Amino acid sequence: MKTIEIKDRNDKVIFTHTCENNTIKITLEKAVSEDADLTGAILLDANLRDAWLRDAKLEGANLTGADLEGAYLREANLKGADLTNANLTGADLMDAWIRGADLRDADLTGADLRGAWLRGRVTTTNL
Repeated sequence: MKTIEIKDRNDKVIFTHTCENNTIKITLEKAVSEDADLTGAILLDANLRDAWLRDAKLEGANLTGADLEGAYLREANLKGADLTNANLTGADLMDAWIRGADLRDADLTGADLRGAWLRGRVTTTNL
């Protein structure tokens, strides 16, 4: 059994999950399935490829360098999230709330941004 904790920027544990062969992806998907509030989560360089994160509450999360290729982030709240250098290739961001997010040097090749809330201050070099 392996336990993984997701912490916020204040080093406070905001979600914990234990299972066989646990990964950050499994733990995050479990948190989202339980409607956990992951505001401010620290997920630096996380391997979240093909993760199912629909309606995820990741406002202000630090996803710098995260691999979100093919992730399902439909209707996710990424308001103010740091996605600098994140790989969002082919990610489904339809109807996601991305206002104020930092997308500098993020790879959005083939990402579905239809209906995404990009209004306001979105920082990007590749949109």
